[in-house]
Amino acid sequence: MIRRCTEADFPTMFEIINDAAQAYRGIIPADRWQEPYMSAEELRHEVGAGVEFWGYEQEGALLGVMGIQPVQDVTLIRHAYVRTAVRQQGIGGQLLAHLRALTTRPILIGTWAAATWAIRFYAKHGFQQVTEEEKNLLLRYWQIPERQVETSVVMADATWLAAHR
Repeated sequence: MIRRCTEADFPTMFEIINDAAQAYRGIIPADRWQEPYMSAEELRHEVGAGVEFWGYEQEGALLGVMGIQPVQDVTLIRHAYVRTAVRQQGIGGQLLAHLRALTTRPILIGTWAAATWAIRFYAKHGFQQVTEEEKNLLLRYWQIPERQVETSVVMADATWLAAHR
């Protein structure tokens, strides 16, 4: 079942994010990696900034989380993570489909350029990578360091692409 995460889910969300983010170790630029990948303070900041987390729960256990955040004229999909032990079982796809149904606005997703598996996942679900020029403009929707802008890509849904191409 997919449900909105609550304050009580915070420790589990933190655990899932940092478990799943181990896939980035040695893949993303070394100056962007930290341990833990996302601190509890960073996660609290994201929630405070309006990222609404949804979780995939099975038999009472939260197995994956994904955030959604309205920003200006678009909706961002943020912090999509599935526990390492249960990847490749459709959990991420179900979360993404659920969050897509929550908005009629164009959807953008940012991810690391080196995270080829994430890029393939979003492409499989109908998102297309935008041009470098578009990316540099679009990543301003996120509040991320310039170095992260340099090492990221943006994936856009058909609604955004139709309005901007």
